[in-house]
Amino acid sequence: MPPRFEGGRMSVIRQFPKYDGFTHHRKRVFHPVNLGDLGEIEEGATVDLAYLSMRGLLPRRLLPVKILGRGEIKVKAHFAAHAFSASARAKIESAGGSCEVIPL
Repeated sequence: MPPRFEGGRMSVIRQFPKYDGFTHHRKRVFHPVNLGDLGEIEEGATVDLAYLSMRGLLPRRLLPVKILGRGEIKVKAHFAAHAFSASARAKIESAGGSCEVIPL
């Protein structure tokens, strides 16, 4: 008998759970919101966490929100979120709006 033989049962090495790599314990996980998901925004509106929650764009879990640049914005609006992508910030500011970063 080879030393790794375990009597016909599933070997110990196959019983271990399969890990999918390394997960950093201080990794920041954001909830993404695209500009295209916002739909129609009124001129001069304030888009903050309460507005996103009212529109049903936030999950029940409390995660920081990151605004992403997929989609277009054509009106001047004030955005307040935890983070912004570079393309989202450029699109908001080119439309005349402003971006406010909420501290985590």
